[in-house]
Amino acid sequence: MSSFELAALFLTAVAIGAWLNARTARLPHGVAMLFVGVAGALGILGVKAMRPDLAAGLVAAIGQVDFAKTVLGYMLAFLLFAGAMQVDLAELRRRRLSVWTLATVGVVASTVIVGVGLWLAARALGLNLPLPWALVFGALVSPTDPIAVLATVKRGHLSKGLQVILQGEALFNDGVGIVVFTALLAFATGVAPTPLQALGRVFVESAGGLAVGSIGGWVVLRAMRSIDDFVAEVSLTLALAMGVYAGAQALHLSGPIAAVGAGLLIGDRRRHKSSSDATEVYLRSFWTLVDEILNALLFLLLGLELVVLPLELRLAGLCAAAVVLVLATRFAVVLPWGYYLHLRHEERGANLILAWGGLHGALCLALALSVPAGPHRPMILAAAYAVAAFSVAAQGLTFGPLTRALHRRGQPG
Repeated sequence: MSSFELAALFLTAVAIGAWLNARTARLPHGVAMLFVGVAGALGILGVKAMRPDLAAGLVAAIGQVDFAKTVLGYMLAFLLFAGAMQVDLAELRRRRLSVWTLATVGVVASTVIVGVGLWLAARALGLNLPLPWALVFGALVSPTDPIAVLATVKRGHLSKGLQVILQGEALFNDGVGIVVFTALLAFATGVAPTPLQALGRVFVESAGGLAVGSIGGWVVLRAMRSIDDFVAEVSLTLALAMGVYAGAQALHLSGPIAAVGAGLLIGDRRRHKSSSDATEVYLRSFWTLVDEILNALLFLLLGLELVVLPLELRLAGLCAAAVVLVLATRFAVVLPWGYYLHLRHEERGANLILAWGGLHGALCLALALSVPAGPHRPMILAAAYAVAAFSVAAQGLTFGPLTRALHRRGQPG
């Protein structure tokens, strides 16, 4: 199938799935699309078992999609830019200690705990997963997925402060996490940087990416303030999102953090608005639509990947251990920090919300798929898919009801 035919097929599935969800279950869009994708994948696998000839075309079509490249190379720039536009920059500045600590120290601590834990679990299950490769897995699941988190936060009853911490952490820790993942992958494959080099790379790529995004955002803001034309302004922001992401990557800096930096500045322009209300509505509506459609498409693809991933039944124990380990580590990393910041005094159940709201999704699987072929790749892929599917389905489905229940309990009787 051509790229156009593939896009038409997947977008049609997204449209039908969204319509059915709106008419019936009314689940969060990401969760609904994951279920649609998994149901489609199971249906294809069922047909494949009975009539391989009939299923071959669909399996081949899904196999054509380079999921890692689609996420990391194309979609992430738009999704992070759109997500950053929703964040209150003034509130983010007030919460910068929480956000940066969770996005840096939290990612590193989680990488170590999850990596060592999975290594021990694999040994107990009789599986050969060396510690360096277990740490690679720890790195790819430690960043909370900005795509899943931002989609879920919209449905929760959260204070502005807690919402900004979840959003900011998710937007920044993926850039840090990708750099940590790259360094550990180099170590596991024998091209090992020293710890000091790895730390320097994290700092340079993160700070450099933020600088590229901020400079690009400032230039575009100046251009937008000189006009009031929604077509030109939307075009400028579209070019900005793509340009800073691609430019930072070309300079070996963090493209994700560059997109976040640019999106934060554009989103904050409403405080110094020079455009008309109509232009502002067009601009925000455009990026909301981009965000929703790409989110839905991404979660659909996440479900459909079940068809082409080399998942083995013997790895079920490792997958279960990975899910429990990642969730327990999230609580172990977040709860002490939440108590240190006295978040429990700000909102009822704030620490629980912060821990349960750390979702993992498409980004986790995209990083796993970028691991080179080898004897350890099937274990990493299976565990990553299990973590992503559980997180989006279980945590994504229950996050809204959890925050509403805590909100009701916190109200005076």
